[in-house]
Amino acid sequence: MRVLFVGGTGIISSGCSPAVLEAGHELWLLNRGRSALAPPPGAHHLEGDARDPAAVRRAVGGRDWDVVVQWLAFTPDQVRDDIATFAGRAGQYVFISSASAYQKPPRHWLVRETTPLENPYWQYARDKIACEALLAGQHVLPWTVVRPSLTYGRSQIPVAIGSWEKPFTIVERMRRGAPVLVPGDGTALWTVTHNTDFAAGLVGLLGRQEALGEAFHITSDEALTWEQIYGQLADAAGAPRNFVHVPTDAMSATGPEALGSLWGDKSHSTVFDNSKLRRLVPGFEARVPFAEGIRSTVDWFDADPARQAVDHAANALWDSLARIYTDALERARALRA
Repeated sequence: MRVLFVGGTGIISSGCSPAVLEAGHELWLLNRGRSALAPPPGAHHLEGDARDPAAVRRAVGGRDWDVVVQWLAFTPDQVRDDIATFAGRAGQYVFISSASAYQKPPRHWLVRETTPLENPYWQYARDKIACEALLAGQHVLPWTVVRPSLTYGRSQIPVAIGSWEKPFTIVERMRRGAPVLVPGDGTALWTVTHNTDFAAGLVGLLGRQEALGEAFHITSDEALTWEQIYGQLADAAGAPRNFVHVPTDAMSATGPEALGSLWGDKSHSTVFDNSKLRRLVPGFEARVPFAEGIRSTVDWFDADPARQAVDHAANALWDSLARIYTDALERARALRA
């Protein structure tokens, strides 16, 4: 099959590109070619700004595709442009949505594709929901929706409270013994997925007629508490476990992004039922446990000092919150005296 990735060098997609090639497909990547994550050998490159509809049309020219996977659309306007560009020229349009679109707070801890889509806390999730609705309401571009949850690879460290742009910050913080913020009491269950495991599920959906008009999430079956996730990261970093539990309300008060990411996503216990995916991809199995995957990720950051940028503003904020709650614990203990 001829497969086009709009994007293709991000955290999740960089794990999927090699898998598409290994499956014997012809892979094209449309992006500006500026990512630190290089495309795999054998992939073809179309240069253009994937967020500019005119640039996308120029880059794809008159080509047709068996599958187009859209990694970089976040709003309905972007999806509407894709419909205009790829209708009649793609056999399957795969929209990468987000598991944050599922109901928050959830009415049940086990999430299936039938779980309602509603998120009053996070605009990012609401935009993804609107994109899905737009696709479902049109009939000119065959579509499949895929919803990743928190997915990582060698270049991202998946935590609830961290720096997305400078992910090594949390490792640096752990290694110097600074207090690390863990949301709530650390017992909420969460699912973290390695990008190579996500790739196995995605590749199995490409070109499948049975997947058209359907939505699937692709996640690991390993459910860990946030305390375990942070603990396994600390072990991988060779760092002490100096954790301070901070209420979600406190983190959310620091800004809308924290509100969305926590109340709109990571503060709720969430376990995913992947049985719908397995009906189409019977061999799907997430093979990378977090303890193993995060060791590989930390090793990647350690291999090059240029990857070890630190978010000093985030550190200052976390220091302030840690002091507030450390002091509060000391005052609470003093009440016993």
